Amino acid sequence: MTIAFLFVALFVLMFIGIPVAISLGLSGAMTILFFSNDSVRSLAIKLFETSEHYTLLAIPFFLLSGAFMTSGGVARRLIDFANACVGHIKGGLAIAAILACMLFAALSGSSPATVAAVGSIVIAGMVRSGYKQDFAAGIVCNAGTLGILIPPSIVMVVYATATETSVGKLFMAGVVPGLLLGLVLMVTIYIMARVKNMPALPRASFKEIMTAGRKAGWGLMLIVIILGGIYSGMFTPTEAAAVAAVYAAFVAIFVYKDMTVRECPKVIIEAGKLSVVLMFIIANAMLFAHVLTTEQIPQSITAWVVEQGFTPVEFLLVVNIVLLVAGTFMEPSAIILILAPILFPIAMQLGIDPIHLGIIMVVNMEIGLITPPTGLNLFVTSAVTGMPLTRVVRAVSPWLLVMLAFLVLVTYVPFVSLALPNWLGM
Repeated sequence: MTIAFLFVALFVLMFIGIPVAISLGLSGAMTILFFSNDSVRSLAIKLFETSEHYTLLAIPFFLLSGAFMTSGGVARRLIDFANACVGHIKGGLAIAAILACMLFAALSGSSPATVAAVGSIVIAGMVRSGYKQDFAAGIVCNAGTLGILIPPSIVMVVYATATETSVGKLFMAGVVPGLLLGLVLMVTIYIMARVKNMPALPRASFKEIMTAGRKAGWGLMLIVIILGGIYSGMFTPTEAAAVAAVYAAFVAIFVYKDMTVRECPKVIIEAGKLSVVLMFIIANAMLFAHVLTTEQIPQSITAWVVEQGFTPVEFLLVVNIVLLVAGTFMEPSAIILILAPILFPIAMQLGIDPIHLGIIMVVNMEIGLITPPTGLNLFVTSAVTGMPLTRVVRAVSPWLLVMLAFLVLVTYVPFVSLALPNWLGM
């Protein structure tokens, strides 16, 4: 009865138009009021605990770092570097767009930020070079999802918080899948380019490649600082996020000089707004997860799944279906915080690695970001290009098949996610 009321209340509140974050908090509060022996004061305590969660502190810092990188011209230099490297290949500008998204993903930790930063420059350039706008928008919207798969990733930080797993290990586990997905998208574009005879840029000389690399070097160095600092033990992921924010500000203001000190407050306020929205969703989702835990709901579901005799293969199939459906109407962080506490103990019982489960959930969230009606990347792409949302959805649709095929690979070949962490002895 408690389980039914909790989830029915959540879906009814969302259906009548109440924002997801408030729906999560209200449904949890009502469940405690009507069905639980727990005190409503426990919700206030949980909110306070969420606000002081050390791991979550990485999120506003990564958002701030991404804001400085986006405003400070780093994205443009990364795109120039990508064009110099692969622009001469058939469909090279499209392949360069994928490479630029991969590079920016390794700086920002956010998919919408990746789409906004790269898309605002690349899509117009591709159209001028003879590509159809729909094709260009579809590529960037899809490749932008790499922002949450290639480390650092805000969604991975949220999963680590919800399941108390290692952020560093999750980051490492995302490297190979992220690079592999980028490669798959590039190969797909190359094949299409050969068939459709898409344009290519003139081949850049070695000197031009080195010049573009030198200009983008300050941005690329941030990848080394974040990942190198974490895995050398120099600082924690949260400290790495803080260092990244300071470094990004320094590069944007004093090295590239694309923005002035006077413009800093505006960038900080924009990052702050994003942080408040995301942290409000996370706080309410943590309340919802608290109710789940208090009422022993994950344990009940785990016992039921074990009784049904599900194999790991069958369980992961169900997980993917549930996550794909949830991804169509909810924000990734909220989905992770609601479902991770339920799925995590079942996965442990069935012998599924928690890091592998985390990567599966992140890839599902990637697909959710480009799935209507609430896919955030769709709205960002529409805003960047001026295209109607329905046209963006049509442009992205063919790429969903690639993403679904990749999801199957990641789900049933754990080696893809676990090879690098295991090789590093993590």
